[in-house]
Amino acid sequence: MPQNLRPFDVEYLSNLSQAQLREFALEHTPSTFVTAQGNLNKVSRNKARMAKFTYVIAPEADREKYSCAVMPRERAEGLIAAQRSYIEAAGKLLEVQAYLGLGPRAVPVQWLYTIEGANIAAMQSILGFPKDMVLAEGEDFAAEFQVIYTPNHFPDAPGGQAILVDLDNYRTYIMGPDYFGESKKAALRMLNDYAFDRGALTLHAGAKAVKLGDKRITMTIMGLSGTGKTTTTFSKQGDVTEPIQDDMVTLWPNGEMSITENGCFAKTYGLTEDTEPVIYRGTMSREAWVENAYTDASGHFDFAKEGLSPAEVGEVRDVLIQTGAPAENVDRYIAGDVSLADVSDANGVLNDGWDFVKWTGNGRSIIPMSSVEDAADLTDIPKVQSMGILNRDEGADAATPGILRFRSPEQAAGYFMLGETTKTSAAGKEVGKTRSPFTQPFFPKAFGLQAGRFSELAATMPGVDLWMMNTGFVGGSVPEVKAGTAHKVKIRHSSAMLEAMLTEQIVWTEDPDFGYLVVDIENPANAALLEKVPADILRPATYFENAGRGDEYRDWVARMKEQRRSFLESYEVDPAIVSATVN
Repeated sequence: MPQNLRPFDVEYLSNLSQAQLREFALEHTPSTFVTAQGNLNKVSRNKARMAKFTYVIAPEADREKYSCAVMPRERAEGLIAAQRSYIEAAGKLLEVQAYLGLGPRAVPVQWLYTIEGANIAAMQSILGFPKDMVLAEGEDFAAEFQVIYTPNHFPDAPGGQAILVDLDNYRTYIMGPDYFGESKKAALRMLNDYAFDRGALTLHAGAKAVKLGDKRITMTIMGLSGTGKTTTTFSKQGDVTEPIQDDMVTLWPNGEMSITENGCFAKTYGLTEDTEPVIYRGTMSREAWVENAYTDASGHFDFAKEGLSPAEVGEVRDVLIQTGAPAENVDRYIAGDVSLADVSDANGVLNDGWDFVKWTGNGRSIIPMSSVEDAADLTDIPKVQSMGILNRDEGADAATPGILRFRSPEQAAGYFMLGETTKTSAAGKEVGKTRSPFTQPFFPKAFGLQAGRFSELAATMPGVDLWMMNTGFVGGSVPEVKAGTAHKVKIRHSSAMLEAMLTEQIVWTEDPDFGYLVVDIENPANAALLEKVPADILRPATYFENAGRGDEYRDWVARMKEQRRSFLESYEVDPAIVSATVN
């Protein structure tokens, strides 16, 4: 049912230009400043989405139907009423009317923000497809989804924040966070539910068009935040690929795919022009909006910044305190009373109240598709015929092959459901391995539904190529790589592996432990790939044996099978999928 486009008694400032929103942000959005590049950088209180404060509005008795916490409607209505009072006292709302996607599958969305969220409104207006790209002349805009966002209204709720998801009415209320990702994901979360109810599956995946001889296909690339999904999507494989989307797409029967966004939301940590030229150049343009990237005293970006010196903390003291750092701790660090080592554990994880000592690794930039070089024609999306998942393996037991192919849709469904990676800590404190069903923390229904739906869709896609790639390490992490006892899978390795797979230049062999296909490093036909990618990355089992660590590898195999089976069975995944994955 279409939303009421004027739900509050306020002045609506509708579909403002980027220039107008820039002026509003500089005037009304705290901790927003002009960089040396001329774009705007916002330092936010929140450095990531607040999943623990996200609730589907539903009875507690229905908790098992959803992937996140629930809140009874009577409790939610009290918070919503308080938000309404805040909005109407403020007297103005910024309105963005735009679409998720293009063509007949496009979904109209209305985003509403109080004035202090001007930077978020500007970023969202870049990612949304404008009305004139979807509506026929004279046709009126009617929103299916509505997002209501009040960054400086702190509700009477845990943490002073609440993201309330009303799936019955396709409306999301965001109270308290000031991080752009909450705006973006609010609509995409509702899309997950909306598309699933219509027989599709929304994937947390990038997508690129691939030219194979005289035909074009679409390749999707699933992955949790930090696994390299955006990097892989926007890196080139010769002249074979063109980027389509960096974050979410919806898969329909027979390989049809619908898109969602008119740009990308890219991580900036470690960004260089040499390794990620498209994202780097887009981020450095005046048109980009940046969030939580470090700039030095002259306003220049330092995308590799981690620990801050006392002098550097002093330069940004006011911003740190304004965004939640305890003033007493900030001043003690500036004075030299404590050091970085004093306030972090052996893993480098900072103690509570001292997060400001390391600049967040979750800096982001919003880049319009118009700034993406060699982007595909978004009005002409070929069918999906290649689907992959990224696993950023790391640690002493990192043993995932650089690239592998699945032998069946059931096997792929199992690994897609596992969503394995190493905790990339998108601004969080967790370390170690993690699993997230279909890499999809935004799927609001019960997670186990995704594996079954994927199997249904794969059955309509004969010949689809299904694969996984390790974007992390083999045999260790950064210290071991520096010591020469482990390998880092570099961007150039990933590009070489993808190009070889897409152009069918790999001879595969079955892995004896897991049954998927891996690169046959003994076959001379793979010599060209082995010149670009170390054999130890392509076949970690051989690496572990040659390093005298065969027992570690065999222990890893046994643990992975046991843990994977337990994880899949906990979501009541079809036994055929479980068997194909762990037997």
